[in-house]
Amino acid sequence: MLKLENVQSGYGNKLAIKDISIEIKKGEIISLIGANGAGKSTTLMTICGVVACRSGRITFQEEEIQKKNPDEIVSMGICQVPEGRHIFPELTVKENLDMGAFLRKDKEQIKRDMDYVFSLFPILAERRNQDGGTLSGGEQQMLAMSRALMAKPQLLLLDEPSMGLAPLVIKQIFEIIGQINKEQDTTIFLVEQNANQALRVADRAYVMENGGISFSGTAKDMLSNPDIQKAYLGI
Repeated sequence: MLKLENVQSGYGNKLAIKDISIEIKKGEIISLIGANGAGKSTTLMTICGVVACRSGRITFQEEEIQKKNPDEIVSMGICQVPEGRHIFPELTVKENLDMGAFLRKDKEQIKRDMDYVFSLFPILAERRNQDGGTLSGGEQQMLAMSRALMAKPQLLLLDEPSMGLAPLVIKQIFEIIGQINKEQDTTIFLVEQNANQALRVADRAYVMENGGISFSGTAKDMLSNPDIQKAYLGI
């Protein structure tokens, strides 16, 4: 579904990602783990066109996207939940969800999709008329994910969905990530510092260090790899 081939990007004169190659197949959950500053978020923003791809090739459904604008990429079926959530704090929960469906015209399906996200996150249904900025951190993360789902993505990019959340909320978020993948047939590319959770929900994973991919394999193999355990799992 998505393929990065020898991709480089960065900021100013500094390269943040260097010749990385990643492949994601339809229906998979792929995790990208690594330390702070390794280039994980930049990888997602390069896929979305927010950070310019300086060299290499990015293809989605066999079509090159590295020169497309972010709105074109969203309309193709890729949607990102950014680090830090970035909801619209002065809009209500429902208005935030409406913004997620901004490019869509299928009103009846939009209503069904809104009912679906409310079934995933009942607390949002209860607070549909409440301003997004008044929600807790966990509720804002739920809203950010729901807003992305309202765009009806084929590929959902999640950037640090567990950041700053309580353990019980993190558990709920990761359960729902698995649920979205199975029920909606949504392919998921997950960037996450909580490597233990990220590997437990994923099919395969990549390890990023200093802007490059240092290791890749099945999530199951990584969970039992002594080097990964020592570096990322605290074992």
